[in-house]
Amino acid sequence: MAPPNDLRDWIALLEREGELTRVAAEVDPDLEITEIADRTVKAGGPALLFEHPKGSRLPLLINQFGTERRMCLALGVEKLDEVADKLASLLELELPHGARAKLRKALELKSAAASAEPRKLRRGACQEIVLTGDDVDLGLLPVQRCWPDDPAPFITLPAVITHDPETKARNVGMYRMQVVDERTTFLHWQVHKDAAASWREMEGRLEVAVAIGLDPITTYAATAPLPRGLDELMLAGLLRGRPVELVAAKTVQLDVPAQAEIVLEGYVERGEVGIEGPFGDHTGFYSPAGPFPLFHITAMTMREDAIYPSIVVGKPPAEDAWLGKATERLFLPALKSAVPEIVDFDLPVAGAFHNCVIVSIRKSFPNQARKVVNAVWGLGMLSLTKTVVVVDEQVDPHEYDDVFFHVCANVDPKRDVWISEGPLDQLDHSAARECFGGKMGIDATRKDASEGAREWPQEIEMSAEVKQLVERRWHEYGIDL
Repeated sequence: MAPPNDLRDWIALLEREGELTRVAAEVDPDLEITEIADRTVKAGGPALLFEHPKGSRLPLLINQFGTERRMCLALGVEKLDEVADKLASLLELELPHGARAKLRKALELKSAAASAEPRKLRRGACQEIVLTGDDVDLGLLPVQRCWPDDPAPFITLPAVITHDPETKARNVGMYRMQVVDERTTFLHWQVHKDAAASWREMEGRLEVAVAIGLDPITTYAATAPLPRGLDELMLAGLLRGRPVELVAAKTVQLDVPAQAEIVLEGYVERGEVGIEGPFGDHTGFYSPAGPFPLFHITAMTMREDAIYPSIVVGKPPAEDAWLGKATERLFLPALKSAVPEIVDFDLPVAGAFHNCVIVSIRKSFPNQARKVVNAVWGLGMLSLTKTVVVVDEQVDPHEYDDVFFHVCANVDPKRDVWISEGPLDQLDHSAARECFGGKMGIDATRKDASEGAREWPQEIEMSAEVKQLVERRWHEYGIDL
């Protein structure tokens, strides 16, 4: 099944698959939609299209990514592991041996990259309506105030487009936007984010465009933790199997997705900040108010009958859980390439992305888990991980009961738990200092004498012969499981 080309294709697909409910009643974006959406997400319910949000003529879509099935539909796969297989086949990090094989592989990669390169159009549906100057009005959008202590409505699903001031490389990130007035928002790009680095490094004005309402793969790509300088729209093209179409913005020197529902154009000034927040965040707590740049909107363009998408984060599980799981699966090949002994890994939803990583390894030498933990703490956004748990390869890191059993059974806290310190997520409220604090490694692997262990006992397991016997005869027992 080909991935949807735009948000409208996606809504039609969800409806055909019985994954969307239309809500005809008038519902208030101020808190009420959050309560409805949060209950629906936690019950594994459908995507919701609120056709008459109070105070706006634009419908509001929410919970589009809220189950594994919908995340797979969004990416055009049967299971999320297929996304990693697809990307790994295009971007193999190990080139084959031999000059002819290397040349052939290089040509394949060049062809794949060329087919994913964003394509420029002369006009796009995102500019069917163009508002500039005093006509710009964020009040036209049904922007949610999500939680009671949020001081204002927040745009929560924006693809924020900037260019690196030196290299001119495009960056697309997802940073919440607190509404200040009709033509101004804050941009909450955290200190570790690429756009924040561009803003700190620039002089004067940084142009910004914000695309709202994209096809689901391009929306996902804006959340992906790519290394600085890699184009998220190229990733979207690779995953879509066709390039993202772009059109020139009206008031800034940036290209924007042509099929977007809504585009905000404008700029931030170096050093101009205000106090943004607090905000009910994906950690399950309010992130505190703090200084962030002001985004001044110079143009607002829209499709006719535009649809506004939103997302609510809060105590997990929330809708963003499946965006995180897609990232977990997508980046497994890169993680295994960087740390070859890694078999699999899991980012528990309850760990709010950065609090915990579980890693299974193919252990071949003593204290290898310590090497793996330190390697994980040196990899991109995984460097912000607070706790890393390492288990043996036969332990499934996605089976939390089994992981916890091996942590309880295999860990001598004095020997197998160690405390370090380093960078943490800016939203981690537990650390004594912002963005920096304690980190913990836990080695739950099997140990030998060289690691200070006594003779290690054999783990209980039924013989293969008896297992096969019971499987053959199961129908005779009359037990319904």
